[in-house]
Amino acid sequence: MILSVEDINKSYPQADTGRLNVINHISFDIKRGETVAITGQSGSGKTTLLSLLAGLETPDTGKIVLEGVDLNSMNEDKLAKFRARKIGIIFQQFHLMPHLTAAENISLPLEILKSDRIDQKTEEVLAQVKLLDRRHHLPSRLSGGECQRVAIARALAVKPAILLADEPTGNLDNRTGREVVDLLFELVRSINMTLIMVTHNLELAALCRRQLLIEGGALQ
Repeated sequence: MILSVEDINKSYPQADTGRLNVINHISFDIKRGETVAITGQSGSGKTTLLSLLAGLETPDTGKIVLEGVDLNSMNEDKLAKFRARKIGIIFQQFHLMPHLTAAENISLPLEILKSDRIDQKTEEVLAQVKLLDRRHHLPSRLSGGECQRVAIARALAVKPAILLADEPTGNLDNRTGREVVDLLFELVRSINMTLIMVTHNLELAALCRRQLLIEGGALQ
């Protein structure tokens, strides 16, 4: 088991009602190499759940254990370092650094981790996402699909234990989105990567081995 989620809850302050419950008593386990889609309507809590799994937010109660480590047991500095090593994240909005080239965006997490063979690792993932010829281009000179491929390469460069994707095709047209998804699943299969993907697209969700439906902050 690579990930264990144990009865987590999350709420936020709300002026008129006190607190708004967003995640309600969610528990599940994920095996290494498994692909899982989290689906649900807008506002159902699926993006909040992904943020909790990424260690970007902390549950009010319950535990999230990744590779035997309870995310809640670490202070902010240790959690940031653990997340950088173990968790790759792909965002709908790409979140690339606009002043860095494709290669520099990919190498950034490797530099933060003081990895060895940074240039070689960057070239390897650029080749995997078929962007070697665009390595020196800034994001402004790349298409939306190319930007998302850079984001995928950046997430995979450190060889994380788990890959989290939040609506990875949400900003792409249907054809480009399908190309990005095909590439993503090809890479995930080739390295036996564990993938958790938030999506409202049921066709995309069906590509995953397992689907989890969240409604009103609870799994159905």
